[in-house]
Amino acid sequence: MTDAIQARRSAVYLLDQVLGQQRLLAECYAAGVLERLTPEDRARTQRLANETLRNLERVDKILAKYLKKNTPLHVRNALRLGVYELCAGGAAHGVVNSMVNIVSRHKHHGALKGLVNAVLRKVAANGPDEWQKLRQPRLPKWLRGPLVEAWGRDAVAGIEAVHAAPAPLDITLKPGGESDLDAELLPTGSLRRAEAGQVSALPGYDAGDWWVQDAAAALPARLLSAQPGETVLDLCAAPGGKTMQLAAAGATVSALDVSETRLTRLRENLERTGLKADVIVGDALEHQGQYDAVLLDAPCSATGTIRRHPDLPHAKDGSDFGALINLQAQMLAHAWSLVKPGGRLVFCTCSLLPDEGECQVEDALEMFADMQVDQSTLADLGVDSDWITEEGGLRLRPDYWAERGGMDGFYMALLRKSA
Repeated sequence: MTDAIQARRSAVYLLDQVLGQQRLLAECYAAGVLERLTPEDRARTQRLANETLRNLERVDKILAKYLKKNTPLHVRNALRLGVYELCAGGAAHGVVNSMVNIVSRHKHHGALKGLVNAVLRKVAANGPDEWQKLRQPRLPKWLRGPLVEAWGRDAVAGIEAVHAAPAPLDITLKPGGESDLDAELLPTGSLRRAEAGQVSALPGYDAGDWWVQDAAAALPARLLSAQPGETVLDLCAAPGGKTMQLAAAGATVSALDVSETRLTRLRENLERTGLKADVIVGDALEHQGQYDAVLLDAPCSATGTIRRHPDLPHAKDGSDFGALINLQAQMLAHAWSLVKPGGRLVFCTCSLLPDEGECQVEDALEMFADMQVDQSTLADLGVDSDWITEEGGLRLRPDYWAERGGMDGFYMALLRKSA
């Protein structure tokens, strides 16, 4: 079995999990489904799965012209992957043969290899030209509707345009670290590479000089502006990007997360970068203590990360939003009780929905008389003043910096407690 077929077979399996079992790709990776692959094949598998899901609307429109009968999901997903590769410029001979091989080995659907061969040969002849005429993929209706209501149709079209392109690789450089990376310095201080490639092979990775972190995700820790010697709590800390930022600032950091598995990755990141934090497995709603500063990156819909996680619209349907919004309110209230008088809290979510951002802070300001929004560090972040919200928080969207490759959708606010 060639490396190409191995990567394609694994990518079809991932499509089966997302589109058949509604599992997020991150769950599949955490379960170790790619562990046996080489780093090169793992990167290729992830790219193929991501780009097929990113372009699923286009893929299915083209496939519908050549596939007249319902087919088993595994076969359809092999066809979907083949359509994406052919329309993205893949060599027809290699793509078609790989997909025929993958389907022929399935114990229930091997007899459909002839169908796969016939359909993909037709796509190879006509698909690339048809691909160019199709509109950019749209978000599903369950998500597009609320976002149009919040930001307007033009903004959502801009968000979808950024979602349609592969996301660049953003990097946070450790203070004092050196970078030989071919990267653009963004106004917010992050480094950006147009293509990720194999991250672990990039210069400075093994030395712990930097870590991968979206430019938007790097801003909450900068907004908190931890100082040397301060006690800082990072709630819901894994995989540790913000923890490393806080530790690199010289703070005494406690990093808490409910998932032991996710904290394993946080510990690995700390070890690689030579940074230190007290790592705690625990429930954020049960943790006790008093801190100079708290950073709460609350569990949310993650709708702001679709440009990096195109599986999300296909694995979720919005049914859990209500429970998440209630949980965020509880966590924000409890986190506030952990802040010392005169201390501060950054509340943030990687969501595009105001109910998970602006509305949470507005409700909290009404609930706590000793809470006020602090905008004193916003000017130092390198952000556009138009991104500052009415209540004093910061709203980020994928269509911001679209010409540079966009950014994750995020909301964050710095809240200060009265002395």
